[in-house]
Amino acid sequence: MSAHNDSARIYLIPSIIAPETQDQVITGQIRQVISKVDYYLVENIRTARRFISSFKIREVSSVEFRVFDKDTTELQFSGLLAPVLEGIPAGIISEAGCPAVADPGSRIVRWAHRNLIRVVPLTGPSSIILALMGSGMNGQHFEFHGYLPIDKQQRMKKIQFLERESFKTGKCQIFMETPYRNAVMAESLIQHCQGDTSICFASDLTSGNETIITKTVNQWKRHLPEVQKRPTIFLLQAKSKFFE
Repeated sequence: MSAHNDSARIYLIPSIIAPETQDQVITGQIRQVISKVDYYLVENIRTARRFISSFKIREVSSVEFRVFDKDTTELQFSGLLAPVLEGIPAGIISEAGCPAVADPGSRIVRWAHRNLIRVVPLTGPSSIILALMGSGMNGQHFEFHGYLPIDKQQRMKKIQFLERESFKTGKCQIFMETPYRNAVMAESLIQHCQGDTSICFASDLTSGNETIITKTVNQWKRHLPEVQKRPTIFLLQAKSKFFE
């Protein structure tokens, strides 16, 4: 192919990151796309079906959902995307937030570019960007690391490495954890970082219980926030000449 296949589109559809928030965070553009796209690749069919059904703009029984996640093989991958090559538009829905950002949907996007299929990213909630916006940390230079190691020693080494990188470069370091391990992560940060390093805990973003608080490690030592079992983004900023 020498040009885009104009009859096909892959829409990257952000989903909610807090329950019952679709009315406040999902745009009219997303609703319009959902009303006309019949084929979806999703991480979890039950979650995606409930998400689309919540808009009450179409019969979900007319929609075809196929699972695409980190365990999808290359052989399965080709079959799942065959309809797109035939001109059928597809929607990609992440389990939460924006597809292809800390999400296996990036594989689909790479495939689309190789096959000259137009990719249409839609505006919606991203916990990573929302946390950075609300943190007061360096929004010009930052890095996202996904999940840090589970092993205690490896986690400590990674935290100290990120702190050194932040000190040397001024970059904000962003990462996440499985909610039931959040308390351990918070304690590790306070235990292993320098006292003047800033840590932000951004929890329950977009919900009525949202909290985004940035303090130094020394300040956090007096009282850690309650983050256990709350979806949380962690941000770290070392005090350095590159970012005061």
